[in-house]
Amino acid sequence: MNAIQILSSGQWVERLGWTLVHFLWQGASIAVLYAAARRAAARTSSPNARYLLACAALAAMTAAPLATWGLMRPSDASPDAAYRVRSAPPASATGVAATTAATLPASVRATMSSVQPAQFLPWVVMAWLAGAVVFWVRLAGGWVAAARMRSVLVRPAPPEWQEILGRLGARIGVSRPVRLLVSALAQAPAVVGWLRPVVLVPVGALGGLPAEQLEALLLHELAHIRRHDYLVNILQSIAEALLFYHPAVWWVSGHIRAERELCCDDVAVSASGDALTYARALAQLESYRPAHLTAAVAASGGSLSGRIARLLGQPRPPAHTGPGPGVFAAAILLVAAAYGLFGQSGAHPAFQVASIKQNNSNWSDPTEHPMGVGYQPGGRLTATNASLMLLVQFAYAAHDDPRSGHSLPLMASQVAGGPAWIKTERYDIEAKPEGDTDPKHTWLMLETLLADRFKLRLHRETRELPGYDLTAVKSGPKLPAAQEAGCISFAPGTPPRHVPGKVDCGYVSGPFLGAWAGELHMKGRKVHMADLIRELASVLDRQVLDKTGFTGEFDLDLSFTPDAALMGFPSFGGPGGAGVPADPNLPNIFTALEEQLGLKLVPAKGPVEVLVIDHAERPAAN
Repeated sequence: MNAIQILSSGQWVERLGWTLVHFLWQGASIAVLYAAARRAAARTSSPNARYLLACAALAAMTAAPLATWGLMRPSDASPDAAYRVRSAPPASATGVAATTAATLPASVRATMSSVQPAQFLPWVVMAWLAGAVVFWVRLAGGWVAAARMRSVLVRPAPPEWQEILGRLGARIGVSRPVRLLVSALAQAPAVVGWLRPVVLVPVGALGGLPAEQLEALLLHELAHIRRHDYLVNILQSIAEALLFYHPAVWWVSGHIRAERELCCDDVAVSASGDALTYARALAQLESYRPAHLTAAVAASGGSLSGRIARLLGQPRPPAHTGPGPGVFAAAILLVAAAYGLFGQSGAHPAFQVASIKQNNSNWSDPTEHPMGVGYQPGGRLTATNASLMLLVQFAYAAHDDPRSGHSLPLMASQVAGGPAWIKTERYDIEAKPEGDTDPKHTWLMLETLLADRFKLRLHRETRELPGYDLTAVKSGPKLPAAQEAGCISFAPGTPPRHVPGKVDCGYVSGPFLGAWAGELHMKGRKVHMADLIRELASVLDRQVLDKTGFTGEFDLDLSFTPDAALMGFPSFGGPGGAGVPADPNLPNIFTALEEQLGLKLVPAKGPVEVLVIDHAERPAAN
C-alpha cells in the first residue's frame, strides 16, 4: 500500500487537507487587513506598535487553521459535506492486506462531489508533510547550532565586562542574571537562550571597539532579553515551519524581525543617550566582518543602512509599508487556487419539485405490493413503498450502464448503521427536475434530496464481512455458449420488453418466479462473468469474487428454489420477509450453479467497503 492509499484511508486527512486549503484565503485575508492597518498607521506609529501589529497578524494566521481544524467535525471537513461520504480506516482483520477489497461502485467513488473526500486532498497533505519536515529539520538545525555556539569555543568575559553587563541590564530593567561569553564563532553580539540567556561577543570586540560603542551594542542585546525576543522568535519560526506554503506568512514574519531590531535600537539609544555613538558602533562592527558575510546585527531582520540612517535622523521612505507586487500576485494565485479547489465539489443538483409521503398501507408481502426506486425518461424519479435503506442503496449504487434500466442497488450489507426505522418505514416519492436531465444527475439529485429532507449523513469504511468466491468445479465450467442474437438497448427509464426478433443482451435479469410456485429463474443473453457476479452478490447480499478465470460470453438460464441464503431478497426466502415457499424437488442456488453451470460458491471472508449511516431523521411533511 503506497503513501497516498494510506493517507486516503485516514479520517484526519480530509479534515487536515481542507484546513490547509482554507488557510489559502484565510492567510491572504489576514495579510490584506494587516497591510491596510500598517499603511494607515505608517506615519504615526512607533516601531513597537508596528511590531505588535505584525505579531498579532502572525498570531491570527497561526490561530486560523487551528480554529478551522477545531470547528470542522469529520463529517463537515469539506465544502458541501452534507452531500459527501467520509472515509474511515479499514477495520483490523487478519489477512486483509493480502485480499482485494470489494469497493463501492465506480460511479459512487468517481462522483466526488457527492461521495468521498476529494482525491486531491491526500496529495495536498503529503506535500505539506514533506515541506513541514524540511522546515522542521531546518529549525532543529538552528537550535542545535545555537546550543553549540554557547558551549563550543567560548570563554567567560573579563570580570569587569561582566560587571558592566550587569549594570547595563539593571539600567533597562533586566532582572535575570545574564552571562557574557567571548565566542570564536560569533561574528557579532548575539543572545542565545531564553530561560538562561547568555550574550556572545566576538573575540576582537572587547579590545577592538571603544567601550562606549560596545556598551551600546550590549544594551541592544539586553533589550532582546528584556522583551523575550528569543522565545518570540522560536514561536515565530514554528509558525513559519507549519505555514511555510503561504507567502503572506513570510512577509509578515519579515516585518516582525525588522521591527524587532528597530525596537531594540530605540532601547539602546534611550539608555545610552547617544544615537551617534550607537550608529558608529553598528558601522564599525560591520567593517570588522569578512566581506562574504552579511551584516551581523541585521542578520535577524532589517536593513543595516536603513537603521543607521534612522538613528541619524535621516529616515528613508519605508520601502515596503504594504505588500509588494510579488505578494499581491501570490495572494491572487492562492485565492484562485482556493477557488479552484473548492470548485472541485461543484454545485449539487436538486429536484425542482419533490413530494415525500409516508406509505402507511402496512403491506407485508413485497411480491404482492412491490417496492422500488426508478428513473423515468426526462429525469423524473419515483419511489414506491421504499425504505430509506432502499433509497440509499439506489442513490449510491453503480449507474454506469448507459441504459440504467438494468442497474442494481448496493447490497444491503454495504449499508450499515442508522436508526431501526430506516428499514421498516416506507415512503412514496415523486420528484421532478427543472428540465430534462440524464440518469447520472437524477441519482445525484436523489443524494441531495436524502441529505436535505432526511438529514442523511454517511461515512465510508472497510469491514471484514463474509462472502463467496465463485470458482469452477474440478471438471471445469459448463457455461452455454452465447448464441448469435439481434440485440437491442432500451432508453434509460424504459423497462426491458420483448421486441420481435430482438433480444435485450448483456445483463442478467432475475430472480423472478417461474411457471409454478417455488421456482425462480435468472436469465441473460451474451452475458459476461461480471454480470453474473453482480446478480449473485445482489441476491445473496454478500461479496462475490470471480475466481473462475472465464473471460468469454455465455447465455444463462439458471433455475433454483428459494431458501434462507437469498439474503438480498426477503420476498424470495431471505430474512425479514414472508418469502416464497421452497420446492423440495428443485435445487437451491448453490446446487443449481454446480449442476447447471459447473460453478461453485465457496464461503470466504474479505474486506468490503460499506456506507455507514451516521445520522438520519424522518422527513418533514411536504
